[in-house]
Amino acid sequence: MKNSVLDARHFHDEEAAYAYLEARIWPNGPVCPHCGGVDRVGKLGGKSTRVGVYKCYQCRKPFRVTVGTVFESSHVPLRLWLQAVHLMASSKKGISSNQLHRVLGVTLKTAWFMSHRVREAMRTLGLEPMGGSGKVVEVDETLLGFQDGANSKTQRWAGQYRNCVLTLVERGGSARSFHVDGTTVGALIPIIRVNIMRESAVHTDQASWYRGLGGQFADHQTVNHQIEEYVRGNVTTNTVEGYYSIFKRGMKGVYQHCAEKHLHRYLAEFDFRYSNRVKLGIDDVARADRALKGIVGKRLTYKQTNH
Repeated sequence: MKNSVLDARHFHDEEAAYAYLEARIWPNGPVCPHCGGVDRVGKLGGKSTRVGVYKCYQCRKPFRVTVGTVFESSHVPLRLWLQAVHLMASSKKGISSNQLHRVLGVTLKTAWFMSHRVREAMRTLGLEPMGGSGKVVEVDETLLGFQDGANSKTQRWAGQYRNCVLTLVERGGSARSFHVDGTTVGALIPIIRVNIMRESAVHTDQASWYRGLGGQFADHQTVNHQIEEYVRGNVTTNTVEGYYSIFKRGMKGVYQHCAEKHLHRYLAEFDFRYSNRVKLGIDDVARADRALKGIVGKRLTYKQTNH
């Protein structure tokens, strides 16, 4: 397709790719990842020098913008990394490793590993509680796939052997999902309490594990799905149900299989896209740039993804 976003120079030229990433990771100029130096830093040149290499004359060590990020020690060209980030950030229901393998021209194993590194970049840590005065946070849970070790037919069809996901969605805002041990008060309520401001209104269904929320937040309203009540005034859980609709279509239709040990990264991917969606004024390019800013300070090795 002519004039598409993927025609941009940084997706096809390695020097342009490094310049693009440097502008986002180092908006005020290069910073040595080894000692934090900024003053005595110079770019190395010459035909034998790798693209994007700098040297810190304070600690005497060379570095590139990829050091200390999820891209570190990768043999995949940076321009392909930028393509992968854009494709994963702009695909509403995700993009499979098989599709990345075909589009990028890398091996299937490499595409699978790249996608997990990008998900790690999308994973946000240390977030402030959601909601606030006048805000509504919807809470719901769902079952997905099967827990590791649930191999027999009896175990796999028993509900207690399925993975449980808890999701909090601030109406008109972001989403936050957690892989939890089960639908018990002890498993769910502490997460809800830590991640939602007490001044918020909380909307749930009438599941027994949510009954104690009324005294912990400004308001707690429920809808009764057993009598097919889904909306009562402004009380509803349709927003979080809409999130699950996208999430499940992606997990079943695109990814098809997810091991329990990787579920938290897939949740991070869907949370990231939902929390940075077009309705909030964030287009595909801006969303990919936000994902790139999340690469810093994270490492993910092939060994970590398999053990």
